[in-house]
Amino acid sequence: MLQGKTIVLGVSGGIAVYKAVELLRLLTKAGADVHVVMTKNAQEFVTPLTFQTLSGKPVHTDLFNLYQEQEIGHISLADRADLFILAPATANLIGKIAQGLADDLLTTSVMATTAPVLIAPAMNTNMYENPIYQRNEKYLAELGYHIMTPASGALACGWEGKGKLPAPEAILTEAQAVLSPKDLTGRSILVTAGPTREEIDPVRYVSNYSSGKMGFAIAEVARQRGAEVTLVAGPTNLEAPAGVCCVRVGSAAQMREAVLAGYEDTDVVIKAAAVADYRLAERADQKIKKSAETMILELEKNPDILAELGRLKEGQLLVGFAAETENLLAHAQDKLQRKNLDMIVANDVTRPGAGFDVDTNIVRFLYPDGRIEELAEMSKHQVARHLLDRVAGLLVDRT
Repeated sequence: MLQGKTIVLGVSGGIAVYKAVELLRLLTKAGADVHVVMTKNAQEFVTPLTFQTLSGKPVHTDLFNLYQEQEIGHISLADRADLFILAPATANLIGKIAQGLADDLLTTSVMATTAPVLIAPAMNTNMYENPIYQRNEKYLAELGYHIMTPASGALACGWEGKGKLPAPEAILTEAQAVLSPKDLTGRSILVTAGPTREEIDPVRYVSNYSSGKMGFAIAEVARQRGAEVTLVAGPTNLEAPAGVCCVRVGSAAQMREAVLAGYEDTDVVIKAAAVADYRLAERADQKIKKSAETMILELEKNPDILAELGRLKEGQLLVGFAAETENLLAHAQDKLQRKNLDMIVANDVTRPGAGFDVDTNIVRFLYPDGRIEELAEMSKHQVARHLLDRVAGLLVDRT
């Protein structure tokens, strides 16, 4: 989403300036062309050389230096930017922008731009809660500025509370959201992710290798594109994406209950979870002790959540996943038809770069009319964007 985008990173003076260095690294890694503007106070915490080394470009600090012979610095930056990110944004910087003041290169550039502006505040708790600051923030939000909520915790000044700069990863995610198309605004999307666990006894269970990364990526990108997203997640170590309602479950039965509870009011369901096909016929109340040389576990079928959704479907768009080890297309096409799906995402988990618990995937999109679309190896977030492109198109076709 940030590949090829021009981003101006505005850094104002505060102890959190060092986190802006990591944010710069993440932005450049995501493919953005980043230009850094530092206020005079910011340079007291981190030198411009640090940002210049990471960005590969001169750092802009002086309002009266020409960017090029025929370009005025603040106008050039303002015109070329796809997005301004102010991080950390102090109470002073936010106050000046709210009052229309432009007395340095950063505030002048912000005043001159028509690009979206993302503000990541960082300040003392009492400053953040000050009604004057709150008025300024509310006013900027009403004007269309994108303002993040500060994190809570121990502050450098010794206070405890809200005011910490959001994590660089969170700012990156919000930047992607600001620049994402909002073609799913007003849509309700339910995503399932991760494995399920079917308990054998209080200390053991049957499960699979799913990490949940694919489903979490889909939920995050859907939220960025304006959808109201519910993520039903099996046991994973992943944090829920910001702005996503996450329902944590353990077993297939619990996942079924959570999915059916919201199905009627959902526009799109994307079933990326790896649900256990079988559960224990009888769970032991106590830990099973090792005794005989062999042990037989009696399993019974779990309910087929996806097939049930297909039977109950009344206008919802239903997308399934098929993770296979052989006969990929045959199994995926059978699942697509048998479960009344509108689309299925198929991948061979034995292929390097497409298995469980990796950051990439190699998938094919299959449709009821017989079309097959093959994607190259790419990150799971890229797969999510391609998938949601297709979902948005299918929704338009239905209107």
